[in-house]
Amino acid sequence: MALHEALKQVEALELDLVEVAPEAQPPVCRMMDYGKFRYEQKKKAHGPKKHTIVEIKEVKMGSRTDRHDVVHKVRNIRQFIERGQRVKVSVFFRGREITHPELGRQMLSGVVDQVQDIAKVDIAPRLEGRSMAMLLTPK
Repeated sequence: MALHEALKQVEALELDLVEVAPEAQPPVCRMMDYGKFRYEQKKKAHGPKKHTIVEIKEVKMGSRTDRHDVVHKVRNIRQFIERGQRVKVSVFFRGREITHPELGRQMLSGVVDQVQDIAKVDIAPRLEGRSMAMLLTPK
């Protein structure tokens, strides 16, 4: 198509005439919205973005949780760690139990002792409101 005809059509459609292959004989042009074309080129240049999702599993227990229940929760923690997931272990306190945070520390240190062969403590036990929490990561 002749250049002047192409320019008339582009003007009528309110588009832009964009040269896409200048090396070709004759050069190849396309009718398109140039702003949209630039946006798509910029998007292609950045490429697909990686979405790394770090999943943190949380295991909660009370300050008076029975030993048998703790063993069961430790089994779940081991499964999560073996899958490569991070685990937040938290002990919550009800009512006046908050006056004895050493019970929560003992419980969390017992959990650490049971999983120390496959996990390490990333964030040490600390009091957060009415609960005490720590973060375990795979070794």
